[in-house]
Parts: sequence; C-alpha cells; structure tokens
Amino acid sequence: MVKKIRPWTTLAGCALIAFAAQAQVFPDRLVKILVPQTPGGASDALARIVAQELNRKWGQSVVVENRAGAGGNVGMEVVANSPADGYTLLMSYVGTHAINGALYKKLAFDPEKDFVPVATLATLPFVVVAKSDAPFRTIPDLVSAAKKGSLTYGSAGNGSVNHLLGEMFNSAAGVKLTHVPYRGAAPAMQDLMGGHIHLVFTSLPSVSGSIRQGTLHPIAVTSAKRAASFANIPTVAEAGFKDFDVNPWFGLFAPAKVPAAVIAKINADVNEVLKAKEVVDKFAAQGAEPYLTTPQQFAAVLQADIAKWGQVVKASGASVD
Repeated sequence: MVKKIRPWTTLAGCALIAFAAQAQVFPDRLVKILVPQTPGGASDALARIVAQELNRKWGQSVVVENRAGAGGNVGMEVVANSPADGYTLLMSYVGTHAINGALYKKLAFDPEKDFVPVATLATLPFVVVAKSDAPFRTIPDLVSAAKKGSLTYGSAGNGSVNHLLGEMFNSAAGVKLTHVPYRGAAPAMQDLMGGHIHLVFTSLPSVSGSIRQGTLHPIAVTSAKRAASFANIPTVAEAGFKDFDVNPWFGLFAPAKVPAAVIAKINADVNEVLKAKEVVDKFAAQGAEPYLTTPQQFAAVLQADIAKWGQVVKASGASVD
C-alpha cells in the first residue's frame, strides 16, 4: 500500500528545512541593532559592547543606530515595521517595552504582538544621585530633608522609569518628592548639575563616570543588592525599605514573525558572548550583570513586568496622549 503524501505536509516540511537553512547561514550580511534612546545611556552602552563581540563572532558588521524620540516609541515603530529576517534588532528595556503600553494611550504598534523576545543582555540598578555638595548623603538624610521641606527630582518624562522610581520611593518612605519632568534624561542631569533640582533617579551606567569623578554623589542604588563595581554605594533596602528592589533588564527584540530558528541562533550566540570574561568585565564597569535567558523565558519575564509596571503607572496617574 502506497502512503499518500498530503501536499500541505510537504510544504510544511520544506518550510522547516528552509528556516533551518536560513539559521545556519545567518548572518550573511550587516546586522543592525537599533537603540531607541540617545547615545550615552545604559541601552546604548550595553548594545555597543554586545555588538562589538557579535561582530567578531559572526564575521559580519553589527552596527548600533540610535533613533530616539517619544520615549522610545519612534525607534520601536521602525523595528516593528522592518523585515522579519533577524537583520534588524531592537535594544529595549523595561521602560520602553513593559511601561509604554500602559503609559501611552495611542501606539502605532503593539509591544507584545509586533515583537518577539530574542535575548536578555543584562540587569542593572538605577541610582539616586545628587550634586556632590548636597547636604543629604544617605537615604535617612534624604528622608529627613524631604519631611522638612520640598525636594525635587527630575526625570526623562512622565511615566519614565526615572519618574516611576521616584513615586515608588515616595510611597515606600512616606515622603513627597516633587516630580519635574524633562524631555529626556540629559536635560534633567543638566538641571541637577546646575542646582535647579535636588535629585535624579537614573541608570547607573549613565552617571558612572560622574560618580567616579566626584561631580555627582550617589545616595543609593535601587536593586536589592549592591552593584559589584560600585560596592561602596548602599541600597535603598539597606536603609530599612527591605522590599525596595528595582533592577531593570535590558534585551534584544526582533520584529514579529522572524523564523524561530533564526531567533534561537541569535539567542545562543548572544548567550555565548555574555559568558566571555571581557564582556562580564565591561558590563561590571557599567554596574551591570549579564542576564542569560531563552526566548521563552524572556517572554515570560516581559509578560510579568507588563503586569507589574502597568499597576505602577496606574497608581502614579501618569499618562501620555
């Protein structure tokens, strides 16, 4: 008896073979990692470290392109509309991928449906910084000063991680730091240095140089444990707020419908790169720790954080039309 071969099973088999072949040769040309923020921040720094190592591993150019605007939404839309072939990747983090969906009433893309998680790269704490001559040097000092008078903190805009961290601290410490939103983190830092605001909650890599130079004073990091390369900076939790733990992830996404075999290939290669001592050391210098996951694990992390940060956004009342 001759077994009949259904045409659709033949087509499916051919598709699987084609996807596997595509993954074997990937990449055979330039790969672009798009960072939806300006140069100099944590996303940019981490993307460039990984891009350099992938360039060596793949023998192909891996370039980083900054496309800032609208809290990261401009760059995200570019990637969402890119060909689903794995050659255009998005460098994203909690702020753009887990918060913006709750913050912005109208988006030209869906943070979940229009992207596929590829690989996490790192986690890194944010840090509360003040001018080097600020009268408050510790979290207890800060809380005491906030209860005596009005203190201000700047952020990259309403609903940004910087903003929401301040609101979380207000809730935990029972104080009312006044939020001052800016059009990006850079002008907030400029006003901090100029003495126009008192504090900024910001990513550790973005101010690591200023901390080492002594132009900014780090009051505390937001993670549950101290950053390895900045072990002298205490945590907010150490000041008595034991449940305060914000340690955002950063990772790579691709447009939806990129073949699973290509996603798996990129994930495996990125995870291998993250184990290299040179990368571990470079991350540590930024205050970051490598974070390795499978695409499936990354998707689960994203879903959990969308729910978590959605509640924080709602409680803060932040909204962007």
